[in-house]
Amino acid sequence: MKFPKDFIWGSATSSYQIEGATTQDGRGATIWDTFSDTPGKVLNGDNGDDACDHYNRYREDVALMSYIGLQSYRFSIAWSRILPNGIGKINPLGLDFYDRLVDELLSKNISPLATLYHWDLPQALGDKGGWLNRDIVDAFTEYTNVVTNRLGDRVKSWATHNEPWCISFLSYGIGEHAPGHQNWKEAITAAHYVLLSHGTAVDVIRANVSDAKVGIVLNLNWVDSITDREEDVDAAKRFDGYFNRWFLDPLYKGEYPQDMWDFYGDKVPDVREGDLKHISVPTDFLGINYYSRAYIGAGKDEPFFTRGERTTNEYTAMDWEVYPQGLEQLLVRLHEEYAPKAIYVTENGAAYNDEFSADGKVHDDGRKAYLEAHFEAAASAIAKGVPLRGYYVWSLMDNFEWAWGYSKRFGITYVDFKTGKRTLKQSGEWYRRFIEQQQSQ
Repeated sequence: MKFPKDFIWGSATSSYQIEGATTQDGRGATIWDTFSDTPGKVLNGDNGDDACDHYNRYREDVALMSYIGLQSYRFSIAWSRILPNGIGKINPLGLDFYDRLVDELLSKNISPLATLYHWDLPQALGDKGGWLNRDIVDAFTEYTNVVTNRLGDRVKSWATHNEPWCISFLSYGIGEHAPGHQNWKEAITAAHYVLLSHGTAVDVIRANVSDAKVGIVLNLNWVDSITDREEDVDAAKRFDGYFNRWFLDPLYKGEYPQDMWDFYGDKVPDVREGDLKHISVPTDFLGINYYSRAYIGAGKDEPFFTRGERTTNEYTAMDWEVYPQGLEQLLVRLHEEYAPKAIYVTENGAAYNDEFSADGKVHDDGRKAYLEAHFEAAASAIAKGVPLRGYYVWSLMDNFEWAWGYSKRFGITYVDFKTGKRTLKQSGEWYRRFIEQQQSQ
């Protein structure tokens, strides 16, 4: 594999998953603190109170990034560290932390890519309806203004949101993530306000950071139907509409997909004049998070399709099919159908049941093979003209995996959650050598 000389290799994390220090230095409570403390919501009653203690060990973690050879680091900012109540009074200690983190990254020649929102909404805003209250758009705009005013002199790459589908459908429709509602009209409403807040935030970022590169991060699937039967093909198209096009079309075409609008009926959001113009504001890049394909047939789940039976392919510890060719297919489709100026793979990785071997190392051959196959798919997409500019492996380290607690390990670094000790896995060593090889070509 040979990638372009200016191709960016990085890794990614998110604030609630690694920072810990949930009551330190004035941080406000979040909906994930509340959700995690609600019995039965998170496996084993785990929470993010300590996580990886990155808040206090960030220098050690940046040194690890430097050893691996990362050229960029994608992280998210905890809204409630900056504005404990979501709006109003600013917490200077929270801004100070991200100042220190950014400066440490730059001192090691690692370019920061900051994500403004990765699900940890301040609880004070959750109490006011969260993403169901249109006022959240103004709150997010205020937060964006505060953060970019402070960090924009050094941080030039910004993503507004991580995975709007998770913020809306997984959290308000399926109920697996905070705040844990199960109401499809709420999910569709939340999705609209997330997209609208993205659009308004883009304008603020551009005003505060004249040379900013701005985008959004979507989790997307390549979708296949389990058979060629009409009902299965129709179900796969509906899944694509619900999971992919419901977000891509308003962002890049200024409209919601008509087939899904008709399908949702009285559940469609309140779209006001000018909303879609804000949502479809031009951006500099699209970030995509790809892990697997969706293999879909007709059924009654979620509530209008069902996932197919297991294939003969390998599956990860998340029970997700390993399907690297779907990444290439997805990238080509995005380029041909939506034509973003640039694309980054902002998350890609796999969970496996990692353990130390007798030699004191974590031989995670499955993860190495997974990454290598997906890198090959990315290289093939570039050869077909896709403007793919960078790749961020998920994740830099094992962390709090949301409703799965600490039971699933995605990291290229093993974390002992009792002591906090970091140990680079063999996949991390392989990634280090891979980056070095790419840079020497």
